[in-house]
Order: sequence, then C-alpha cells, then structure tokens
Amino acid sequence: MSGSFRKHDQASKLRAACAWIVGGIYFAPVFWIILTAFKTRADALAIPPKLFFSPTLDNFHAVFFNVSSTGDVTGTGVWLYFANSAFIAITSVLLALVIGTLAAYAFSRYPLKGNDTYLFVILTTRMLPPIVVIIPIFLMFRVTGLSGSYLGIILLYTGFNLPFSIWMMKSFFDDLNPEVEDSARMDGSGDWTVLGRIALPQVLAGLAATAVFALILTWNEFIFALLLTGTETRTVPVAIASTIGGEIGVHWGKLSAMVSLFLIPVFIVTFALQNQLLRGVTFGTVRK
Repeated sequence: MSGSFRKHDQASKLRAACAWIVGGIYFAPVFWIILTAFKTRADALAIPPKLFFSPTLDNFHAVFFNVSSTGDVTGTGVWLYFANSAFIAITSVLLALVIGTLAAYAFSRYPLKGNDTYLFVILTTRMLPPIVVIIPIFLMFRVTGLSGSYLGIILLYTGFNLPFSIWMMKSFFDDLNPEVEDSARMDGSGDWTVLGRIALPQVLAGLAATAVFALILTWNEFIFALLLTGTETRTVPVAIASTIGGEIGVHWGKLSAMVSLFLIPVFIVTFALQNQLLRGVTFGTVRK
C-alpha cells in the first residue's frame, strides 16, 4: 500500500514539475519584456543579451513624458489611451455579456425549430479573421459617421464578442438541472425571476470565464482599433505600434515599458477571478 502511495506522490511531483516547465516556457517572453523595460538603450541592444544589469526607470518616464532638446516636458497622452482601452473594453464586454447571456438562456431553455442552424449562423461571424471584413466595415462606418467614435468601436466589439458569449453561456445553462427552474415556475415565479435568482447564481463561474476571455480579446485587438478609431479614441495597442520606427529605430526599452504597463490590467483581472475562471473552464466536466 505504501508503495502505491509513493508512486502516486512521485507522479504528482512529476506532473507539477512538467507544469512548471511548460509555464516557464510560456512566461519567458513576458519575463524578458519586463526585464527590457528596465534596461537602458545600450543594455537592450547588447549582444549577447544581458540578464544582469543596472535597472532604470527612464523608459517608464519616457512613456508618460516627452522631453525636448530644450528641456521642455510634455505629456504623451498615454493616460488617454489607457482610459480609452478600459472604457471601450469594459463597456463592450458588459454589453456582450448581458445580451449574450439572455440569448444563451433563450437558446438553452426555449429552443426553436432549427435551433442548431441559428447557433451555427451566429458562430460563422467569428470564422473569418477581422482583416477579411475590415473593408466593408470601414465603408459602413464612414457612411454612418461612426468612424473615430466611441459608439462605433464599442458596437463593433460587442458584435464580435456576442457569438463567443452566446456559445459559452449556452454550454453552462445546458449543464444546469431544469427541474429546479420548473419547480420555481410551479410556485409562481416568472421567467425573469427564475433567470435572475436561480439560473444566474449557478453560472457565475461561467460569467467570469466568459468575461475574462472576452476582455482579453477586446483589450488586445489591434486591426479595428487602428483603422476605426481617431486621435481622441485611440487605444493602447495602436499607441504601442506608433512607438515602432523613427530615425533612431525601435526604442525597445520604451516599447517594453508600455507593453508591461499594458499587461497589468489583464494580470489583475485574471488573478482576481482565477478561482471562478478555473471553475468556469471545468464546469460540467465533473459530475457529482
């Protein structure tokens, strides 16, 4: 018996070691970006690359302030870009969650004739890469006057997040036991009461998982933000791309500093919701 326990313990340690190795491989590029953010330009371009160096905060200062040759200090507008990204991402994700959850519950509990066909049609909107549909969307935005506006990019991101939200949430609603909802209806509860007080509390983990994935997709989106936002609605990915180039080439330190700052909100949200996220992605895989 002790031998089987010892083998099980060794297998657990081996799996943990493999997990750490795989995690380290995936995190290595992010770790190098963070290191580069604290390097001087000479250290960032050093060959062979330097793992040990004297850290500096000049790159982060350069992200927020421009210093002219005369010593004048002006803002770079990066706060506006971060505010734009946060406002657009949070608003579009919330809209997609609300509309997608209602639609998913309807597809799960009140299936129509040809229900699978409708769901497939909804899914087809995400089968094509954004670059394929950018021309008609750009023309539509120009005709409707939505180009460069918050409303336009929010509606676009909401529309692109809806199929993902509907399919994700439908899978969670399908795993619930409808008998509890039927009992509540027999006691006089309406559909909205059943949804709000019985169904939704059971799929909070699914809501969190869907929100995190949708937030990451929206937060990192570049093509639509580049072509459909204006100076006042520019997001961080577009601002990061604008730092590439120039007469002196790529300023890797400043670029890495901006990317590091850009990663912080996603890290915070992911770690804050990690328990719900883990339950969400494994929901329905274990039967009690």
